[in-house]
Amino acid sequence: MTGDPGEGTRAPAEELADAVLAVPGVVALHSGLFGEVATYLPGRRVPGVAIRDDDGEIHLIVDLAHDLQSVATRVREIAEEATGRPFTVVVEDVESDRRVG
Repeated sequence: MTGDPGEGTRAPAEELADAVLAVPGVVALHSGLFGEVATYLPGRRVPGVAIRDDDGEIHLIVDLAHDLQSVATRVREIAEEATGRPFTVVVEDVESDRRVG
C-alpha cells in the first residue's frame, strides 16, 4: 500500500483518507502537532494518514455530537480491513456545532 500508483490512479492512503472522512462524526484528518502524521507521495502528501510497512496511524478531528470511542473504533476497523495491518487511531481534537446565545 505504500507503492507509487501509476498516473490517473489514487494511492491507497488517499482512498483510505476518503473512506475515513465518510465515517459519521469524522470532521477532518489531523496531521499532528508538527505535521508529522502523513503519507508522502510523489508531489503530494496525505495528512492525517500514516501507512507504514507493518502498521499505521490515523489522526482525527471528531464532532462532539458523536461518541468518540465509537467513531475511533469504526475508523480503525475500516483502516485495518482496507490495509491488512493494525492501526492506531488518535482523536487529536474535537469540534462542536453548539452555538452559545
